[in-house]
Amino acid sequence: MHGSHGTFYWNELLTRDPDRAKKFYADTLGWTFEAMPMAGGGGTYWIAKSGAEMAGGLFDIRGHDFDGVPESWMSYIAVDDVDARVAKALKAGARLMKPVFEVPGVGRIAVLMEPGGAGVGWMTPVKQ
Repeated sequence: MHGSHGTFYWNELLTRDPDRAKKFYADTLGWTFEAMPMAGGGGTYWIAKSGAEMAGGLFDIRGHDFDGVPESWMSYIAVDDVDARVAKALKAGARLMKPVFEVPGVGRIAVLMEPGGAGVGWMTPVKQ
């Protein structure tokens, strides 16, 4: 993962059945999965790996906060300054779907709906 500004950086599957998704991707692509506890006791985030390389993540959307959200892949684009970029996005007609948040050791993240209605994440990755 490079994290160059303006490039796709991370992908995660929003799923209501992580076990089914893990089995599907393990059986079809050979992915393995590592559990990562989410901050604040928010359950488990699954890191998908292709060999030793991280391929993406699985995010459980069974809670009421996600009613009406379809199972889908969510892409995150690396940006140089998520707060400044979100301000530009809002002026350009995007909607912020939840407050910008931090994931320790990962980065600062915004989830947006761009003017056409597509969901997209923007992230300023932690420098590694």
